[in-house]
This record gives sequence, C-alpha cells and structure tokens, in this order.
Amino acid sequence: MKLHDLRPADGSRKARTRVGRGIAAGKGKTAGRGTKGQKARAGGSIPPWFEGGQTPLHMRIPKLRGFTNRFKVDYEVVNVGAIEAVAQRGAFALAVAAGDGPTAGPMTVNQDILRAVGLVRTLRKPLKILGNGDLATSLFVVADAFTASARRKIEAAGGSVNVLEVPATPMVALGLTGDTDGGAVPKNATPRIGKHALARTAAIARTAALAAATAAARDERAAAAAAKPVRSTAAARAEKAAALAAAKPAKGGGGAKGGGTAKGVVPDKANRPAAGTKPGAADSTAGA
Repeated sequence: MKLHDLRPADGSRKARTRVGRGIAAGKGKTAGRGTKGQKARAGGSIPPWFEGGQTPLHMRIPKLRGFTNRFKVDYEVVNVGAIEAVAQRGAFALAVAAGDGPTAGPMTVNQDILRAVGLVRTLRKPLKILGNGDLATSLFVVADAFTASARRKIEAAGGSVNVLEVPATPMVALGLTGDTDGGAVPKNATPRIGKHALARTAAIARTAALAAATAAARDERAAAAAAKPVRSTAAARAEKAAALAAAKPAKGGGGAKGGGTAKGVVPDKANRPAAGTKPGAADSTAGA
C-alpha cells in the first residue's frame, strides 16, 4: 500500500449535493423544490407553529387563570390524627430516649421529634399542625402555626400549644443590652421578615391613616353644616329683592329734559297735561 492508495472508509464521507447545475446532475431546473409554491421560493420557509391559517393551538386551548401568590408560605403539615397514632405506639418515648427531644417535663412534640418518627420530611420549612383526626393524648406541641380545630383538639385532650413567632426586626443577642457597644443592633442587619411583607405592612398603615384623616374631615364638615343657621328660601329671596331695590337709583325726575317721573311713581291727576297736548305746552300758554 502506498500513500496514494489511502481512502476514507466507505460511507464515512458524502459529497455535497450541487443543485441547479443541469438535468444530468439530478437536481437541475427546480433543484428538488418542486413546481412553484411558497416552499419553492427563496426565503419561503414556514414556521413550525403555522397551521395553514386556521386558529393555532396556542389560541384554541384555554389559558390558566389567576395568579401566583408571592407571599405564600409553604408549610410541612401534620395532622393530629397522625400524631395520636405515633403516640399510641410509643414512638415519641423512643425518640426522646434517643436524644432527639427534651427529656424533662411533659411529653413535648416539636419538628425535630416529628422528623425522627417520620412525620416530617425536612426542617427547612415551617411546621403547621392540622386538625384532621382525633387526639386523646396530652401533649405539649410546638409549631409555627396551628389551625383552629387542631388547637381546640389539643387543648381538649389536656395539652397545650406554643406558636413559634419570628421577630419582624433584628433583636439584641441574649446577655447583651442595647446600651453597650457589643449589644447595639447593627445598621445593616437584615430583618427576619421579607422586604415585600414590610412594604405591604407600610402600605396598609398608610391606607389606614388616610382613611382616618378622610373620616375626620368629613365629620368636621358635617358638624360645621349642622351649626350653620338654616334660612328658608322665601326669606332669602325677600332679603335679596330688598337689597337690590335699595341699591338701584330711581330714574326720571330731576333730569335735564324734565317732565319725567320716577319709575313706579304715578303722577297726580290734577297736574296731568290735557289729552292731545305736549307736557310743556300748558306752561308756555300760561306764560303768554
């Protein structure tokens, strides 16, 4: 074998198809695109979601309504009936003896013990006790939240509940006071509550203050309206007419042309001129 005898393996390399190079090439004339049509044109590609003009799938199917609550708390939930079943078979006593819970005082059930007996999967989520089932064992249950029915059943069985509360602001460490340098809360300390929850609390407070101010202003206006004397419409019109009559001067008498009378004043019959004569004619005759 010589160098010029070297060839690639059969089928490993395939020559590029050259279209539009005559009939003999096999891909001449229409170049394998068929006769006319959208797909025979340059740039005539059709998107994969196009369905020929009919209503596409993303418009035919119903859409998901509602929204996702950003403030939803995802709990690890346990029913009181499951706690009662575990307590009846003595698993809580074994967990306490193994060192997974407190040994002094009444039987305490918390998230660590519930995880040890297999009722809770993780400690990363807060624990909530639900009221499904019956409870006859007196227990001291510690959790982040309780339903009303769960609290009622635990207390009816002679037990008690303790709700774990998360502080909304940073707190001073135990054994320190705020007056000392070591006990002061740093300014850049991150609060335990989310910023969105703080913003929502502030918005609720602003809304309540605005509502209180609006109610106070409305009561003030109502009190002022009640203290103002009420006059009848007829009396108000009579006062307005009298004021207009007193302010409007009389027309006629005393003018440059003379002979006139004030508006609304009837002249004396004795001083009236005869019919068919002008007001100044009688005076001129007497003077002659």
